[in-house]
Amino acid sequence: MSSLMGLPSLLLPSQPPPPTLLCSSIQSRHSSPWLVSPWLSSRAPTPQQPLPFASPPLRGPSVRSRTTRAAVVVRASAGDSAAKELRRILETPGIHQGPACFDALSARLVHRAGFQFCFMSGFSVSAARLGLPDVGLISYGEMVDQGRQITEAVSIPVIGDGDNGYGNAMNVKRTVKGFIQAGFAGIIIEDQVSPKACGHTRGRKVVSREEAVMRIKAAIDARRESGSDIVIVARTDSRQAVSLEESLRRSRAFADIGADVLFIDALASREEMKALCDISPLLPKMANMLEGGGKTPILNPIELEQLGFKIVSYPLSLIGVSIRAMEDALAAIKSGRVPPPGSLPSFDEIKDTLGFNNYYEEEKRYINPVHPSYQSGTEYSPRTTTAYSTEPTAQVTPEQSQRTDNFNEPVVEVVTPYVYDNYSSDDSRNRQSRILSRTFRLKITGRDGLEKLDVRIPAGFLEGLTRVIPGLGGVDIMQKLEDASVDGGADSGKILLDLNDAMGERIQVLVE
Repeated sequence: MSSLMGLPSLLLPSQPPPPTLLCSSIQSRHSSPWLVSPWLSSRAPTPQQPLPFASPPLRGPSVRSRTTRAAVVVRASAGDSAAKELRRILETPGIHQGPACFDALSARLVHRAGFQFCFMSGFSVSAARLGLPDVGLISYGEMVDQGRQITEAVSIPVIGDGDNGYGNAMNVKRTVKGFIQAGFAGIIIEDQVSPKACGHTRGRKVVSREEAVMRIKAAIDARRESGSDIVIVARTDSRQAVSLEESLRRSRAFADIGADVLFIDALASREEMKALCDISPLLPKMANMLEGGGKTPILNPIELEQLGFKIVSYPLSLIGVSIRAMEDALAAIKSGRVPPPGSLPSFDEIKDTLGFNNYYEEEKRYINPVHPSYQSGTEYSPRTTTAYSTEPTAQVTPEQSQRTDNFNEPVVEVVTPYVYDNYSSDDSRNRQSRILSRTFRLKITGRDGLEKLDVRIPAGFLEGLTRVIPGLGGVDIMQKLEDASVDGGADSGKILLDLNDAMGERIQVLVE
C-alpha cells in the first residue's frame, strides 16, 4: 500500500459490512436463544493498517494535517480497546455496577475502588464544571473535553452521557464520533427534545418515535464510518413524558435497529422494570438507581439481576457525598478549625491517591546525573574538558577516579530538621533530640465546659499544630518547650499554653 493511501485507510473501514449482517444478527436474538450474545458478533472492528513511513519525509501543511489525523486515529484506537473490554464485561455472567464520575479525580477513585467500568454523568458534570442544573446548559464541547480528561485518567471503560446528541441525527453522528475520539467505550443517546434535562425532573418532553429511532440509526452509522466498536446505549425518557407503553415500543424499535443496550429512564416500579427486561431478552438492559429520591425503586444488585438487568448506574453518589463533605469542611473552617481526621484523609493518603509516589518512582529514571559533554555515540569521560571547565585536568588517584566514574551513584547528604544549625555543639544536638522526642497533649474545652478535643501530638509536628488551631498563630511553642527543657527536661503534665480563643473555647497544651 502506498504512503499516500495508507493514512486515509486508518480513518475509514477498509470494507463496509454487508447489508445482511446487521439483519442476521437481529434475527438471531429472537430465533436462536441458545447463542451467547450474538449482538456482539456483528460489530467486530475493521482491522487497521500500520502507519506508513514515507521516504523522503515530507514537509509543510500536508504533514501537519496528516499528523493531526494520525493522533485522532491513535486516540480512537484507545477507545476501541476500552469498547472491547466493555463488550467483554457485558458478556460476563451477573450484573455489573458502574458508579457515575464527573471529573478525572472521581473517575480515578472509581478505578481504585475496583470497579470494572464507570459512567460519566451529565447531571454531575454540569454540577461540577458549571455549578448549574442539568437542564441542557452544558454543551457538546464541554462534555467531550471533560470526557477526554476522564478517559485519560483511568484504564477502565467509561460510558459517556451523549444527552440527546445536541441536535438532529447529523448532530448525533458528530457527537458519537467526538466521543469515540475522546476515548469512550460507550455512549448513551436519548430521545428528549432540546433543551433536555434530568429524566427524573418535571416537564420531560421527547421527540417522535420516528426521530428517536433515527438518532440511534445515526449513532450506529457514525460508529461504522469511524471503524469503531463503541457501545451504543439507547435511552428513552418517554415513560414520564408519554407512557410506559410508548417507552416499551421505542425500546423494541431501538433493539430492531441495532442498539447494543436498552435503557428506559425513570421507570416507576418493579413491574415496569421487568417489562423492559422482557424485551429482546438476550440484549443487555441498563438500570439507573438514582439515589436520594428518584422515581425508580432502589434495588440491590441481586434483585436487579433477577429482573434481568446487566449493568446498573449510580448517578448521584459521588457528586452527592462530595457536596455534603465540602459543606461540612467549610463549616469547620468557618468556626476556626479544619475538618476532623475522620473526614479528612492525611496528606500522605491524598498524595498516594493522586499518584505522587508513582510519579517519584518514575522520575528516578530521568534524574541520574550525566556529564554535560556526553553525547550519543561518544565515549563518556569525566576528565574531558568542557565548556563548563576550561582548566587543565588535575591528576586524580585511582580511588578518586573510581568514585568519579560511578556517576550513577551521586553522594546525597540528608540533614534532619532542627539539627543543621546546631553542629557546633554536641550538647545542643542532644538537647534538641530530647525535645523532639517529647509529646504534646492538646485539650480544647468548649464554652459550655464540655471537652471537645483531647489528643496527643508528637513534637515533630509543632509547625502543623499552629495550622490545626488558628489561635496558636504567633505562639512559639518550640521556644516554650526549649525553655522548659533547659534544666533537665520539662515535667510530664507541665502546661505550656493555656488561653481562650476567639470563639471563647479554652485551649491547653501540655507536655507528656
